Amino acid sequence: MLGRHRKEAHVGRPPNERLIFHIDMDAFFASVEVMCRPKLRGKPVIVCGKPTTRSVVAAASYEAREYGIHSAMSSVEAFRLCPHVVAVEGNPGQYIYVSLELLRIYKEKSTIVEPYSIDEAFVEMTGTECTWENCLEVADDIKNRIRERFPGLTASIGIGPNKLVAKMCSSLDKPDGVSIIRPGEFGEVFGPRPTTKLWGVGDKTAVALSMMGVNTIDELGRHPVAMLRCRFGIMGEILHMMAQGRDDTPVTPYFEGMPVKSMGHEHTLSEDTWDIAEAERVLLRLCDQVARRMRKKSYLGNVISMRLRFADFEGIGRQRKIKFYTDEERVIYRVARDLMHRHWRPGQAIRLVGVNCSGLMKIPETIQVDLFREKEEDSHRKLLTAIDEIRDKYGEHAITRARLVRHNKRMWPAARRVSEPRFLRMGVGSGERTNRSLMAGWHDAAPNLDTTPLPASISTSPFDMLKHQDAEDRKRKRSE
Repeated sequence: MLGRHRKEAHVGRPPNERLIFHIDMDAFFASVEVMCRPKLRGKPVIVCGKPTTRSVVAAASYEAREYGIHSAMSSVEAFRLCPHVVAVEGNPGQYIYVSLELLRIYKEKSTIVEPYSIDEAFVEMTGTECTWENCLEVADDIKNRIRERFPGLTASIGIGPNKLVAKMCSSLDKPDGVSIIRPGEFGEVFGPRPTTKLWGVGDKTAVALSMMGVNTIDELGRHPVAMLRCRFGIMGEILHMMAQGRDDTPVTPYFEGMPVKSMGHEHTLSEDTWDIAEAERVLLRLCDQVARRMRKKSYLGNVISMRLRFADFEGIGRQRKIKFYTDEERVIYRVARDLMHRHWRPGQAIRLVGVNCSGLMKIPETIQVDLFREKEEDSHRKLLTAIDEIRDKYGEHAITRARLVRHNKRMWPAARRVSEPRFLRMGVGSGERTNRSLMAGWHDAAPNLDTTPLPASISTSPFDMLKHQDAEDRKRKRSE
């Protein structure tokens, strides 16, 4: 939610002079798949896991949305609503490639670009050649460049004086629209709308506000701050500020990166289970994945969360703070398993299991050490180091616990890859193309390759990948 930082984006510059774009790709995953398969154009398309297995809809084309299909819906429900819907298995590497190429377009307009998700980005236009007078022309130019680079992809752009307004504005004219809300116009456009239209306000918060007699954004902006603070704490003040269209959150440049607040994984079972032992095995694998990510990024955490979703789609989430910081799957698993046993009731069929570790801090920082655990930790640390080295060299399947052997292929993700759509296949090794893709320098040979594994040192975070993109571009320019 916006408004959580009290830091001005531009020191000394009045908030009303800020000019921010929020660029949101329309039905991104589904649009990329249609772009790569022109025969699907005009048909209802969903992107999910393997169509032959139970999965969740990651994206739905606008044709599919006309039948009531939306993201986060089960694929079974999607087929019930539209029996002739075309289900396509997702290709994350391809989406990463397109996303990075889109961000390259945005970087041509401003050096301050914040990837908000794989298909969204904030662009700080303050101080550039873009002004309130010509911002529509700049937005149209961005949209034209996107269409030239990726035929069939469209974007909706919101333009406002801060991130909150720009984000809410981008949803006003979807798909393929441009909406502008100038300073002072927020209340006129959004004031009469229900509080659920305010970014970050969900159904439960809306119900709580309704019980206070607050049903619209305008009413929330005029409600006494003291009463909101009494009911929601510090969030009450933030809600009041947001309802007035105020937000001083800066656009965080990709080269600065975003602070990591938590790391987690969750897994939807292939079929519901009443067997707690089966759920424990899934939980152990997830704890292993989370702990490995934390070690690769040099983080320790002390707040462990466990999440369960049941067959009726109801779910619970519980967390516990421990007295020390850790990055070991044994510790994370023991706490998460205890939370699972405390809050699961026999007779509840489990559909999804998740685990998360927060309260993160970088390892070099000063931490409290438990001296009684230190000797045991040292010996186990050597084992973890050896396991990580084996997996780095031979893959995640190379070594595992005996208890999890049969879970190996089902739960370990495939190697992270970047995949250029085949009809846009680049000429590897040629210096003629001005728009070289991020993956250009990662090919070994084989000019017809359209997929390549990501270097182990790079995460799929767009912040990390964009920084690597800049480094590769600088290296290429020096060589030329």
